[in-house]
Amino acid sequence: MEQTNIELIESATALIGRTQYQTVVNSGGHGIITDEPLKADGSNTGMNPFSLLLASLASCTVITLRMYIDRKMWPIEDVKADVEMFKTLNGTRIETRLSFKGEVNDEQRDRLLKIANACPVHKILIGNIDINTNISA
Repeated sequence: MEQTNIELIESATALIGRTQYQTVVNSGGHGIITDEPLKADGSNTGMNPFSLLLASLASCTVITLRMYIDRKMWPIEDVKADVEMFKTLNGTRIETRLSFKGEVNDEQRDRLLKIANACPVHKILIGNIDINTNISA
């Protein structure tokens, strides 16, 4: 059954040639190199896919927080998100530690935590995801 009301959010293209695991990724008019580390027989010329996933979450989190902080005109200079991924007995756990340069009171801290957990990438990662893979001719 085909779904209706589907909206394209973003797209990406990845191309790998013969250079051991070096991949060119393009999305939104920008390009990056991804790779695997040397210990995985890669060339270590770019972030690996797990690093890229964590970078997406970290950057979305701080961008979302910066937008909110700017709207509230709070005197916070820097927002930092340290994100780590762990393999657990039940699957995968991602932990994010936020830090701020500037004064943040307890009420602001609570609100910023809620805003961080509402960033679009966070919502996607904890939400219902369908991934359909096909081979084109």
